[in-house]
Formats: sequence, C-alpha cells, structure tokens
Amino acid sequence: MKTLSIDIETYSSANLAKSGVYRYAEVPDFEILLFGYSVDGGSVQVVDLACGEKIPPEVIDALTDETVTKWAFNANFERVCLSRFLGLPTGEYINPASWKCSMIWVATMGLPLSLEGVGSVLKLDKQKLTEGKDLIKYFCQPCAPTKFNGQRTRNYPYHAPDKWSAFKQYNARDVETEMSIQEKLANFVLPDSVWDEYHLDQEINDRGVAMDMTLVQEAIAMDGRSRSELTTAMKHLTELENPNSVQQMKKWLADNGMKTDTLGKKAVVELLKTAPPVLSNVLSLRQQLAKSSVRKYQAMQNAVCSDGRARGMFQFYGANRTGRWAGRLIQMQNLPQNHLEDLAEARALVSYGDFDALEMLYEDVPDTLSQLIRTAFVPRTDAKFIVSDFSAIEARVIAWLAGEQWRQDVFAKGGDIYCASASQMFKVPVEKHGVNGHLRQKGKIAELALGYGGSVGALKAMGALEMGLAEDELPPLVDAWRQSNPHIVKLWWDVDRAAMEAVRHKHTNESHGIVFTCRSGMLFITLPSGRQLAYVKPRIGENKFGGNCITYEGVGGTKKWERLDSYGPKFVENIVQATARDILCYAMQTLRCCSIVMHIHDEVVIEADTHMSLDAVCQQMGRTPPWAKGLLLRADGYETDFYKKD
Repeated sequence: MKTLSIDIETYSSANLAKSGVYRYAEVPDFEILLFGYSVDGGSVQVVDLACGEKIPPEVIDALTDETVTKWAFNANFERVCLSRFLGLPTGEYINPASWKCSMIWVATMGLPLSLEGVGSVLKLDKQKLTEGKDLIKYFCQPCAPTKFNGQRTRNYPYHAPDKWSAFKQYNARDVETEMSIQEKLANFVLPDSVWDEYHLDQEINDRGVAMDMTLVQEAIAMDGRSRSELTTAMKHLTELENPNSVQQMKKWLADNGMKTDTLGKKAVVELLKTAPPVLSNVLSLRQQLAKSSVRKYQAMQNAVCSDGRARGMFQFYGANRTGRWAGRLIQMQNLPQNHLEDLAEARALVSYGDFDALEMLYEDVPDTLSQLIRTAFVPRTDAKFIVSDFSAIEARVIAWLAGEQWRQDVFAKGGDIYCASASQMFKVPVEKHGVNGHLRQKGKIAELALGYGGSVGALKAMGALEMGLAEDELPPLVDAWRQSNPHIVKLWWDVDRAAMEAVRHKHTNESHGIVFTCRSGMLFITLPSGRQLAYVKPRIGENKFGGNCITYEGVGGTKKWERLDSYGPKFVENIVQATARDILCYAMQTLRCCSIVMHIHDEVVIEADTHMSLDAVCQQMGRTPPWAKGLLLRADGYETDFYKKD
C-alpha cells in the first residue's frame, strides 16, 4: 500500500462550526459512523461502523504507517477524528507528516475551499452529491425530540434505512470526488516545501494554546451584568422598549433633534461631538454596549479542550491569493488591542469576579473586558510566552523588491520608516517626539495607505480625516509619496506589463526577480522563495475606467465564484504580502523545535521554558532566508506571563 484516500462521516453532540474538530471529537458521544476509503486509487470501499462493520487491520495499520500517504479533503478533520477512534488521549494526535490534504492543494491553485465548489469549477465527472447536507443533518447531529419521532434526540440507521443507504453512497462519492481532484491537478504538483509548511501548521494546531478559563468564565459573567445595567440605564433615559434596536434609537434621536442615517461606530463618535448632555449620555451608553466582548470569550469557551487548551485556530492557506493563514474559531487575526497600563491588575479583578471594583477603577467595563481578551491566552505552568514579530515587514519587502535605496538605508541604520518617509516627502528632518514630529503622522498614514497604488480614497479609508488631516491635504500627500518612491511606482507598472504580456502572449516573463508564466489556463507568479501564486483562467479585460486589465476567476467579496480583475499595484500587494508570509514561514521553520503555539500576522508566540533567551529567539527570527539576499530584516520581542500587545 502506497496511498490511502479517506473520507469519514461522524456523529457528535458538539457543534462543529463553534467547537472546532479537536473539541468536537472528544465529547463522550463522538463516534465515526462511516469510513470510506480507497487503496492506491482502487475501488472505493465503505465500512459501516455504525452497523457493526470493522475497518480491515491493514487499513488501521496504514493510518499511522509513515510510509503510506493518507489523502483527504480537509485532512485535519479525518486525522483528528481518527486519533480519537484509535484511542489516543486528548493532546495526542496521529503524526501529520504522512498526511496530505487535497483542500490545501486546491487552495494553492486559487480554487474554492469546498468540495462542492471545487468540483463545480473543475467540472469533475464525479461531483459531491448535493443531498449530503440533509443526510448530515439527519444522521450526524442531534435531533429535536418530537411527538412524531418518539421524543428521541438522535437518528440511527434503522430509523431511515433508505436514507442510510443514500448516506453510504454519499460517503463513497466524496472519496471519488477527492480522488478526481488529485487526478485533475496531477500536472500541478505541489512542492515538498509547501507540504512541509502544512505539516508544521498541523503541529501548531495540534499543540494548541492554554486558556485561563477562570478569566474567561468571569469575563462572560461580568459582560452579562454590564449589558444588563447599561440596557436598564438606556431604558430609563429613553423610555424605549428595546434601546438596542437601531430603528427605535434612530427615531428617538430624531424626536430629540438629532437625525442620523446610521449608528455605526464612526457615526456615534461624530454625533457625540455636538450632542447635548442627555443625548450624549445615551450615545455613550450605546458606545459601551457596542464594545461588548462576550463573543470572543464565548468562542474560547466553545473551543477549549478538556486539557484546557484551545486548538485548530489557524487555517493553512486560508487566504489563497497570498497563501497567508486565516483565523478560525476564536479568530486570532482580529483581536482587540490593549492600551491599559495595568493589565495584570485589571485581569486579576476579573479573575476574582470583583465587578464593583472593576467598574469603580475602570468605569467602562465592556472596554476593559475587550482589552483583556488577549490575556486569556497563557503559557502552561512553569513556562513563559516569548512574543517576537517582524519590524515593518511589508515596507522592507517592497523596498527590497523595488530597489528603493533610501528606504534600505533607513532600515540599515535602524531608523523609523514613518519619520524617514515624512522627511523624504516634505524635505525637512522629522524626529519622533522631536523636530517636526507632527509630520510623522502624515508619513505613517501615507506609508500604510499608498504602497499599493492607493490614492485619496485609500488615505480616507485608513482614517486620514479622523487623524486630523484636511481633505485638501490629501492629493498633495499622494503626489509627495509617489515622487519620493519612484522605484516603487516603477515596480507597480513593471509588474503590470510583465503580467499582461504573459497572459496576452502565453509565455514567461521576469521582472524584479519575479517570474510570470501563463500555461494550462493559469497565470502563475513565482515569488523569490520559489512558491507560486495562481490565478485561474486569466484573460485581458477592461476595468471600470475603460483601460486594459487582467481578469481571472476567483472567490469575490460576495463569497461567490466570479470573474475578478487585477492590475500592477494589486499584484504587487499580493506579491509583497505573500513574500512576507514566506519569510514568516522560514522563521517558523527555524524555530520549529521551540514550541510555537500561535502566530498572528507577522508575529510568533512561543511557549518557552523559563531559561529560553528572548534575544536568541529574535536573532533567529530575524535571519534573512537564503533566497532573499540583500533584504534587511529585524525582529523585536518581549517576554510575558499572558498574551498581550506590547
């Protein structure tokens, strides 16, 4: 046996979408119902475990045999569930090294991350059976007890033999569909380096991170009390039946002389500037309610395993335009920031359940709870967190790719890129908290908004007006930044031309060390690391301004498969962010033995022995990959007893 293709159907009373597979598979009533498999591409067999059939011993042995490659679509699900089936305890899982995931393969090709979606796009002969959702709901989830079903809470095969027969066919078809995907993509072999990154990702997801569940539970209780008190206060002031209703609140404000189309966060901030005292009180209360942080804490409660660790928070290749990770369950990628100076004291009050003291010392309870969300992640006993992140990684990568020398010089001297950018734009010295320090903010907003072809609209979206910049300052700011960065502007349009020519003439082009190839109905962009970005069915189209652009098929903003367009600066954004991702991957590979528990954007969190050196970790993380000669990297870090933003 060389390969084993697998698909399983399972039952658990846990909600998979909320709990994640690690928690889902450890509840007492979890079981595998059907085990569909194919050995070496042969005919598909379905083992009906729910009705007493047994998986053949040689197939059981293959699950942990490192010489047999196991394939599945979203293989993490099969691997974790089968770990439980084999009797491994919580925290121990089948080694991922001999597992490969066809979902990851299709992600690298820019295809949808669902079996149904990819089957449709690839026009497979054997597509996922559409009736599967109803069958999964019937057999794999608890059912509501009714008079009609005899008050049962679960459906077994004998309750609907016809449905069970169809479910077995569905299970077999899923294995066939997965094998068809492999067949269809056979000409686009995924390099071992990407599989190695996937296996590292699986190790990190398996390891998980410890949660301070006392803090989590007390925070949920405090949030409930806070919401109740805030709502009561709003009812008292407004006499509304439901002051949380946007419609009721807008009408109440209008009746009291303040009309508004929206009650979004930014709108409320603006309204507060001119609101009379009573309206100001109501809007402030609404602002506090909007900060309610209970969902993140509830997500932690749902996902944590019986050993107190949350697992499965990172989706490898979740962003298939760049290959970056996406967040799952607790959504680590968008945690609220913390600005409290006495975080440890605030979290201690919450852990003790001292609501009155928290309210007295911090006034805004929802905001305080929101700032404490990060601190719920803690190292194991007798360990510490080492947090290390790259300094200005995207700014460094784009300067390196474009050959923008003045920027390289700033990084070489350890300078502040925002000050340097402002100095370059306004032709005066700029120092943080020093001479012309007020210009640093303009340098910062320009850096964040304009590196990928952005203009006035990008500055506004980045909050330029809220930061005190005037509307008429924005166009000159765009011009000044572009004039100061001619090589970056040139990079945009060199990439645009190279990609256009590759698509138009179906040949290979190279620019700035990046290779553009159009073959087999795909545009491939080969990054300096050697990894490729893929764009499906590219062609020359027309953009909204009437000019030429490249269009391709992908998942758009509506989450549907559609034709999208791109051009030089947008491709550069993909290239820079994808290269930053590859640098993070290289750093994670070099720190692989250091017990990485989390990684967020350009930051790595290590659960470290108390003797581990912070400087050694930062030095290791700041090493330039061999494929990025001349790129100047720097990693900074700190040690902490709970996760936070330093």
